[in-house]
Amino acid sequence: MSEYLPEGKLILSRRNREIISDEQLLTEAIRQNTILEARAALCDSNHNLSVELGCMKGIIPREEGALGIRDGSVRDIAVISRVNRPVCFTVTGIITDESGEKTAILSRENAQRICMESYISKLRRGDVINARVTHLENFGAFADIGCGIAALLPIDSISVSRIEHPRERFYPGMDIKAVVKSIENGRISLSHKELLGTWEENAAAFSPGETVTGIIRSVENYGAFVELAPNLAGLAESKENLTAGMQASVYIKSILPDKMKIKLIIIDTFKYNYNPQKPKYFYSGNHMKRFLYSPEGCRKVVETVFD
Repeated sequence: MSEYLPEGKLILSRRNREIISDEQLLTEAIRQNTILEARAALCDSNHNLSVELGCMKGIIPREEGALGIRDGSVRDIAVISRVNRPVCFTVTGIITDESGEKTAILSRENAQRICMESYISKLRRGDVINARVTHLENFGAFADIGCGIAALLPIDSISVSRIEHPRERFYPGMDIKAVVKSIENGRISLSHKELLGTWEENAAAFSPGETVTGIIRSVENYGAFVELAPNLAGLAESKENLTAGMQASVYIKSILPDKMKIKLIIIDTFKYNYNPQKPKYFYSGNHMKRFLYSPEGCRKVVETVFD
């Protein structure tokens, strides 16, 4: 596991708490350029962040709030949005005012630069990494891959089964794993579906003759596609008043690996409220060269090649 964690993962560690609560250890952290975390309590009118340290006040000056703030390539919302959230930083100095009160000068920008140079710049396609979902858009999910540096996980890369919105799978703050899909001009794009298992691995959880729960994902003239798992869907016979997003109980007629098909009959439908659960991962390695989703011998080959 990388030592450069998404923001919020370090804040409760024993060593981190010890350092930010002890002036001598905080002074030592200046020399060692140690990345630490604490909670941002306030953003003033000049967009300087006040940070809660145990032994003294901490300030992250606006221009030190994030990579790109200094040159204008990143908007100030990247700083403002950190209020009441954990922020990573290094300590650049400690100053004392006329009354003897000490303030630690902090830099989130420097922590992100260290993370970028020592970790993120060395990532390659196919690397499996830890991430934390930060926010969701119609087109995908943004995830912190280290020290608040975000990468995009496009909606079509979240699972094999298509979804209408990332909130059906994720919520902000959810810890996930992801695969580095592409690296272009320093921007990293992620994928997730390759970690959720092959067609066969998912189909192994089901048997013909069972009645199980699914989610109707699309309704076509020839039938309805029903998701049985994030990486597995079957085709059900058409029925009146079906709409995408319904939950359904379905009877499994047959499972056909050579055609990569599951035939279903819809028994009943229900209103479905999204309640994302922690993903079940089938892959436990740290680098994926190739992902073959389709069964061996299937006429249709579905795969992702990273190397």
